[in-house]
Amino acid sequence: MLFSYSAKSKTGEILEGVLESPDRFLAARDLRGRGYVPISITEKGGSIEDKFGTLRGIFSKVSLSEQIIFTKNLSGMIKAGLPLSRALSVLKKQTKNSKLTGILESIASDIDSGETFSSALSKFPDVFSKLFSSMVRAGEESGNLAGALSYIGENLEKSHSLTKKVRGALMYPVVIMSAMVVIGILMFAFVVPTLAGTFKELGVTLPASTRIIVFIGNFFSNNLILTFIILIVASCALFFFFRAKFMARYIDFVVLKMPVIGRLAQEINTARTARTISSLLSSGVSIVRAVEITEDVVQNIFYKRVLSEARVAVEKGAPFSEVFEANAKLYPVMMSEMVAVGEETGKLSDMLLQIALFYEEEIENKTKNLSTIIEPILMIFIGAGVGFFAISMISPLYSILGSIN
Repeated sequence: MLFSYSAKSKTGEILEGVLESPDRFLAARDLRGRGYVPISITEKGGSIEDKFGTLRGIFSKVSLSEQIIFTKNLSGMIKAGLPLSRALSVLKKQTKNSKLTGILESIASDIDSGETFSSALSKFPDVFSKLFSSMVRAGEESGNLAGALSYIGENLEKSHSLTKKVRGALMYPVVIMSAMVVIGILMFAFVVPTLAGTFKELGVTLPASTRIIVFIGNFFSNNLILTFIILIVASCALFFFFRAKFMARYIDFVVLKMPVIGRLAQEINTARTARTISSLLSSGVSIVRAVEITEDVVQNIFYKRVLSEARVAVEKGAPFSEVFEANAKLYPVMMSEMVAVGEETGKLSDMLLQIALFYEEEIENKTKNLSTIIEPILMIFIGAGVGFFAISMISPLYSILGSIN
């Protein structure tokens, strides 16, 4: 929750601001810990307008595109000579996202009270990742915060672009399959019962496949609203089931074994690993810490395990490349070879960046062609379904014609 506060400093100066805390008592303790004497602490959201603002804050989120804009604008302002607190104040006025506004108020308040920018960012891990705050910390320590922010913005942009390309390629089959499900339900609900009534009047003996379709059609026709409710509930249940932690290992395994998709997943995780570690090393983060942060960045549980092994190996003094070489089924041979060259020449960050650029280009080319690859598979699947339906409903008609003859 956000609280507006008024407090007195050790010099007697009255300060006002906003801070985030679970409750009013912890907010007061936080202020005392900073050396202030609380005068008043009120929860933001007392008025109807504030309550609606709080609700918007709960349900809103800070998108990746908003993070990119924030990072690039902040970098530009700092390069132009604006103090960090002033730059944050300007950005707070510009943003239309209520959640981001509250976060910027809290960060500005923390900085005014003497905290570092990276420390203030780390309080919002759902918005600013470990990668983000670690690179900001490295920029603060090196005295090049603007450069670090610019570099973060570029990496976020690359990540956003990569995600958009993959989602765009998968959107086509999702839309087609969704449309086919809706059309199929409507056909079962309105077309099948009409044909079934005709078959019943004529006393035709129906084959097993036709009886199954008629049964489903009658159920859909008599319970159309219930059918859509079941469909929505089943979709939600499957969504949460596949999002469950215990399913992660099985889903990640299946994804890696799927034709075409498995290779694409391997390249995405390789590019993400290489770019993240390269970015962190370039910012001055230690190799051990860089691998630890990258372990949080990658999503696939098998890649997390490899990076965990890599972190332990590096801590023991073993070559970084050996871990990738031992996991050639996950990371391509190029990864271990380029990392080995980088270790030998002292240009590990540059080599990793080259790997990232190479595989990002490969992913871009494959996502362009993914729709072309998936289209014939979809046509076969849809054709098989339509063919089964057509044969099941036409075969009784042939029986009727045969009896007439």
